[in-house]
This record gives sequence, C-alpha cells and structure tokens, in this order.
Amino acid sequence: MFLLQSLRVVSALPEVYVGKTKIVGANISTLSQDFFGGIPYTEPPVGALRLAPPVLKTTLDSDVFNATNFGKACFQGDLPADQISEDCLSINVFRPSNVSLNAQLPVLFWTHGSGFETSSSAMFNASTIIAQSMARGSPIIFVSINYRLGPLGWPQGAEADTKGILNLGLMDQVAGLEWVQQNIEAFGGDKTKVTIGGASAGAIMSTTLFMHPYTLNLGRAGIFESGTPGSSPVFNATHRQSSWDTFVSGVMSCQNVTTDTIDCLKSANTSEILQGVADSTAAALAFGPTLDGPDGFFPDLPSQMLANGPIIDLPFISGQNKDEGTNFVDASLNYTTTVVSLGLQEEFSPPVLSDDLIDELLLLYPNIPALGCPFGTGNDTFGLSPGYKEAAALATDIEFSAQRRFWTQVAVNASVKVFGYYFIQETSSTAPYLGVTHGNQIPYTFGNLASVNETAPAAIHLSEVMIDYFISFVNSMDPNDGLGVSRPQWPQYTSNDQDLIQLNGTNVTTIPDDFRKEQTVYINSQMPAFQQ
Repeated sequence: MFLLQSLRVVSALPEVYVGKTKIVGANISTLSQDFFGGIPYTEPPVGALRLAPPVLKTTLDSDVFNATNFGKACFQGDLPADQISEDCLSINVFRPSNVSLNAQLPVLFWTHGSGFETSSSAMFNASTIIAQSMARGSPIIFVSINYRLGPLGWPQGAEADTKGILNLGLMDQVAGLEWVQQNIEAFGGDKTKVTIGGASAGAIMSTTLFMHPYTLNLGRAGIFESGTPGSSPVFNATHRQSSWDTFVSGVMSCQNVTTDTIDCLKSANTSEILQGVADSTAAALAFGPTLDGPDGFFPDLPSQMLANGPIIDLPFISGQNKDEGTNFVDASLNYTTTVVSLGLQEEFSPPVLSDDLIDELLLLYPNIPALGCPFGTGNDTFGLSPGYKEAAALATDIEFSAQRRFWTQVAVNASVKVFGYYFIQETSSTAPYLGVTHGNQIPYTFGNLASVNETAPAAIHLSEVMIDYFISFVNSMDPNDGLGVSRPQWPQYTSNDQDLIQLNGTNVTTIPDDFRKEQTVYINSQMPAFQQ
C-alpha cells in the first residue's frame, strides 16, 4: 500500500476549512504539493448503516481533522487486518501547494478498480500527475475515494433485492461526487469542471453513471480505462445467491438464520463480518453490479438501456489494452473445445447460451494459436495449452473490445464527443503469455513505472505522453492542448472516422478501430445473451 511517508513530508502542514473543521494535510516538499487523505464523506457504514445506502457527510464533527495520510481500505480478503476497516468510506485530495480558494482548478475524480472486491484508493499515488500538470502550466486537482467492496458493497440475493440495497458501491461513488460538489472549492477546485475517471471496475462504475441524467450535475467529462457498463455481465440479484449465502454462513452469529439475514448481519460484530467477507470473496467476481429495477442503476441490461439512447452528452475518453482477457483465463487448464464451451456457459448462464451461438463463436475464434491472444505472438503457445490463446481472445473481445466499441459508437451516434485509445505497450515485468494484459496501463497513467520495474526510455516517454493527454482533457475536454511533451494529434472518434490513438512508446499513432471487426459485430448482435 502506498504511504505518504515514502515521500519527504515537511512539518509546515497545509490547512483547509470545511465548515467549522480545520482539515490538516501533508505537504510533499519535494513536489510542492499538498495531500489531504482519509476524510470521511459519509457517516460510518456500520451497525444500523451496514448494508444500507450511504448517508452523505459534507462536514465533520471535530474542530480539527488529521488528514495527513490515507484512510484504511474497505473490508476485503487481500490485505492485513491492520490495513482495513469497515468504517472506510473516505476521500483524498492531491493538489499543488499554495492554491488559493478562488483558484478554480479542474478536478479529476478517480474510482479504483480490481473486480469490486479488492484494492483501495491508497494504492494510487497521483503525485506525478499533479507534478506534470504544474510543470506544463495547467494544474489540476486529483480526488479519489474508497467504496464498499464484496458483499458489503454489492449485496446479492432475493432479500437484498427486496430491501433495495443492491449496488451500494455505486451509491458510494455518487456520494463521493456529491461531496466534491459541496466541498472541492475549499481546496481550490472548480465543482463545474469535474472529470469522472476510473479503470476496470472503476470504469464500469463510472460509465454506468453516464447512462443517467443526474450525472450532468456531478461532472462534465469522463476518462474510462478498460471498462464499460457491459464489461461485467449484469444478472438479476438471485444469480449470485450462493455468493451471498456463503457470506452469511461465514458470519458466525448468522450461520443458522434463514430469514431476515440482513437484520442479523447488522447486529453482528465487525470481526464476524470480516470473516464472512473473507470466506465469500475467495472466488473472483462473486460480487458486482446487479439488475436493480426501474429506479436503479440497472433497470435493464446495459445494451438495452443504450439501445434507447440514455447516454448523457458529456465528452469522454474510452480505451482498452491489447490483451485484456489473459488476466481472466486460467493458464493452467487444458483448453479443449469442450472446456472453452463450458467456460462460456458457466460465465454467462443462466439463461443458457444457445448451441448455435457457441458454435458461431468457435468458428470466429478457432483454436489457431497465431490468431489468439496475446495477439500478434504467432504460433508461440508459451508452453501452455494451445486453446489458452483461443479462450483469452474470447475473453478480450466479449468483455472489452466489443463492449468498448459498442459504447463508443452509441455515444458518437448521439453526437457525444469521444476519443478512443488502444494501449499496446509491453511491460518487461509482465509474463510473455499475458501480453499487454488488463491493468498494464495503470503504472503509465500514474507515472509509477517503478512499481513494475520499468526503466526503458520509451516506456517513460509513453507515460509522459499519456499523462499529458489526460491532463489536457481534464482542463479542456480535449487531449490536444499543445502543452507539455510533444505528441501526435489524438483524433476525435466519429461515425465517419472511427480512429483510435495507439499508445506505444516507440509508435504513438492513429489506427482504425477495425481489428477483429467481424467477431465484435457478431458479439454485439448477441449482447443480451451475454447479459450485457
């Protein structure tokens, strides 16, 4: 976990007043930046507020609040107990030092990813982004949040549906954006210039908000990395009933409760809840967005919502990595045709995918290593089952390429200003069989290549280029402001010119968005079958 102590912090601490509370942050002396972290943006989601919609908290109760470090991460199974807390809904602000109250700097609001079950805002250090924004003369403010994870943020099952507590994580994200509207001016930000960004699960959440008109009051643009509303299949609440039941059975005092389990869970102690979370999140994607009815985030499948044109008119950047799907395929399996078919059925059923649909997919994605993923690696199978590359290609296109393309094209057909990217930069610390996999762009986005031991000049240059594109977009809603490092013009994606910027350290250039077009056209003709 990133800690501010890893940077030189001096004793002259910055102060901001929110209401009557003096919020004391940290001064990062080497970068002329201020950091304010761990600020509660809701009432603590514990006790009676456990498994309940967030209660926005725009002011604090104390005279002074220590915001010199990040708050603890939300409950999950991947971090030590001393790094997590159920009372975890906190917000962080990175900004240039000596910002005046009337500076009105644009804001990048970031929601982290990692499958709706792990990670936290503390793992995303925005110092390089802020430093580069200052160096190029177009400073911005960066805001990030924690949101509830696993069963506490994404309850499943019939009872959760009946009680209206599905998609709590999305409600947390909205609360964080509402906090920004109330308080970012105290930090020198402009509440009318908020760009809503995120990667992976964070991008899925953020793009979901762009299907709802109220987002017009929360932001003015978006940056979405490797995720759209359909990237994670959206089922009804009972589809993951077993995940919820595993959670409840892991909470000792609720093990034998068969009705009103949520009332029992609200009375359980914190250590019991943590055990239930650990038990139920051992399986990947056991929790996540769910169909939640007429007044919810997902009154219908995303494809059906978008077919009716409910995308809001805010400009955005949307992109993907070349080999997204390798991160979601078990490399140890022997991928026969039967195994690939069963894998598709398991992920997207019920309802059951038809035999004809699977047969068509297997024709479009034959078990020919040279056509598989990682793409462009020829007949190399990396010592794995040849069918691994077939399965990874399917995962890449069903959940990312086709969805990103559909999302973008719906937007441009509605006259929304869109820019698209295709990230193909290989990272030396990533195993060759993974290629340019899901999440590989994050160190480049944040200028944190040391985290992946990447020191190549081309990689460093690409990171600087990407950050400048994004800072330009946050400032002007266009990645081409001409400030910062020299970089090619990023073309707008239109109905007539469906072009992407290819992000590669030795060749940043424009490419047509037509790779595997026949395959993605077919996938997008079948989206309801994939619960997208």
